Amino acid sequence: MSAESTVAMASLLRAKAQIPDHVVHRPFPTETVVLNLQTGRYHGLNPIAGRMLEELGRGETVADAANVIATEYGQPREDVERDICHLCQDLLGRGLIEMTPDPSP
Repeated sequence: MSAESTVAMASLLRAKAQIPDHVVHRPFPTETVVLNLQTGRYHGLNPIAGRMLEELGRGETVADAANVIATEYGQPREDVERDICHLCQDLLGRGLIEMTPDPSP
């Protein structure tokens, strides 16, 4: 991983993800369906990504959500942090989450 992407990931982990009012989601056994009401587009997330989205909506920071998921699935925290950061970038690009940056310098 490049130094630039490591810095970007660290910044993202300190940020708070929020699910905007124009996004609704519902978990099903095989996927979580996410609907962006502004675009009318549906998105399907696999069960783990759906669980990550759920936790992102609850946690104080992306890192907090990653810690919960790592513990829940018995996976190394660093792996989950990398995966949840990639998911956040994808969800941001689709308008399915909003990020509030870490206020500390």
